Amino acid sequence: MKLILHYLKRHMGIFLISTLFLTMEAFADLLQPTFMSYIVDEGVARADIGQILFYGAVMLGIAAVGAVSAVMRNQFASRTSQTVGKELRQDMYHNVQSLSLENIDRLQPSSIITRITNDVTQVQEFINSIMRMMVKAPITCIGAIVLIIIQTPKQAPVMAVILAAVSALILCNMKIGYPRFGTVQKKLDRLNGVSREFLSSVRVVKAFQAEEEEAGKFSSASVNLAAANTAALRTMAVFAPFINLAVNFGIVLLLWISRNQESSQIGRLMASVNYMTQVLFAVTMIANIINTAVRALASSQRIQEVLSETPAQAAPEHPLRPEIKGDIVFDHVFFSYAGAGQNSLEDVSFHIPAGKTVGIIGPTGSGKTTLVNLVPRFYDASQGQILVDGCDVRQIEENLLRAAIAVVPQKALLFSGTISDNLRWGRQGASEEELAEAAAIACADSFIRETEQGYLTWLEQGGVNLSGGQKQRLSLARALVRKPRILILDDCTSALDAQTESAVLKGLRNMGGNMTVLLISQRISAVMQADCILCLDNGAVQGFGTHKELMAGCQIYREIYDSQIGGDSNGR
Repeated sequence: MKLILHYLKRHMGIFLISTLFLTMEAFADLLQPTFMSYIVDEGVARADIGQILFYGAVMLGIAAVGAVSAVMRNQFASRTSQTVGKELRQDMYHNVQSLSLENIDRLQPSSIITRITNDVTQVQEFINSIMRMMVKAPITCIGAIVLIIIQTPKQAPVMAVILAAVSALILCNMKIGYPRFGTVQKKLDRLNGVSREFLSSVRVVKAFQAEEEEAGKFSSASVNLAAANTAALRTMAVFAPFINLAVNFGIVLLLWISRNQESSQIGRLMASVNYMTQVLFAVTMIANIINTAVRALASSQRIQEVLSETPAQAAPEHPLRPEIKGDIVFDHVFFSYAGAGQNSLEDVSFHIPAGKTVGIIGPTGSGKTTLVNLVPRFYDASQGQILVDGCDVRQIEENLLRAAIAVVPQKALLFSGTISDNLRWGRQGASEEELAEAAAIACADSFIRETEQGYLTWLEQGGVNLSGGQKQRLSLARALVRKPRILILDDCTSALDAQTESAVLKGLRNMGGNMTVLLISQRISAVMQADCILCLDNGAVQGFGTHKELMAGCQIYREIYDSQIGGDSNGR
């Protein structure tokens, strides 16, 4: 609730104006039955047309004031709830952007999406409901009870019993409903996670004819969500009728006690019945607000978890700003992922001089991607140091470090927009000539120019209208546009044929020695020409040297070579 109040305080002026209109609307509703009783007791009972017209005109004026107030408070409520929702989403999104990959792994992307969308919507609905009904419901309820006692004093005990019963029901509703709505949001996280996984791997699912298995996963998650929703809504379904029953029972009691009322007081009795109806309406509104509050409280806690999450990687107190040239040292580095039972990297040490190209090879799961992810500080080493130009990466200003590094990931990631837009993710101010130069080195310029729109060709999200090789070449070109000091290539030529891969690697070598290249590949042909080759297995360094040196002294490297190329142990 503190979170909701914090954001509401930013709009306190509008909130107070809305409260004023709510109060006016509530008093307008409360005055109507009283003037109706005057019409009956002083106009109809005495056949006084003047009194009927007078009180009728007053009622009409009060109704007009109430209607205008209702319209205004609806406008302010909608505006405020939407603005708070926008602010919450923006603040959550900005905080998520500042988090490290370790934080995002822990929170889970599907859960973050649910919190930014569904949980914020729950908070919006709560703000909307309190601005529409929070003041009106208590004023109407209390005012109606007071006026019933004034109109028909004998009914006070009836009202006391009804209020006690209704209060008990509302408290039970809150106690039982709150944890159930928290469960609903967790089940929704799971459903979103299953949906996201399927949509991101739909081609693989279809290729392996696993539609039924995935449908089963989705069905299970959907059934669990439906069951959680049913359990939560059952609480409302059970308590709401009992609240209505208690108030309607009070109306019957009121009529029974007033059965011998004098004819001159029929108007008061009618007013009392109307006020009892208003009490029923107000109590129903309060119950609805509470139900909405229960959902909003569960959602606000989940939102707060995202907003209060701090980056797992601490920013340096006095960040260093060295001139980054690309000299890299791993000094007895150990690393393990959060929650993992063993290290992914074990005592890794090596030195890469600036401007050199280093091939990184090893069996699947040997820690190649994990290793290069430590250089731009996507994760921090558990032990040891990674030095860039003599400075610990944990002490270098993060923006400066990452501005000097370009990463081409294993899976090519492109965004909706033109080819030029995607390439300029590398550097926003890049000229058309620089884009073409980078694309040419990545062997992408030729296929780009073959398209009808060239560099203005529109790409769908994820680049689904391109082949795998085309996406990889554009990803590489995007990195080259950045003109980085350190270029990390994470098996980014896997979808290319041998001839194209060779041309790409030749283009990189021809760029000169002003860029350090870390080249991960499963193909030994891709790393053979590198200045040095790092061979990993089970997170440990098995060999570091030239192709010839590794063929002579690294058994795992020789096995990889023999399995892919063959020949004798001297590499011939």
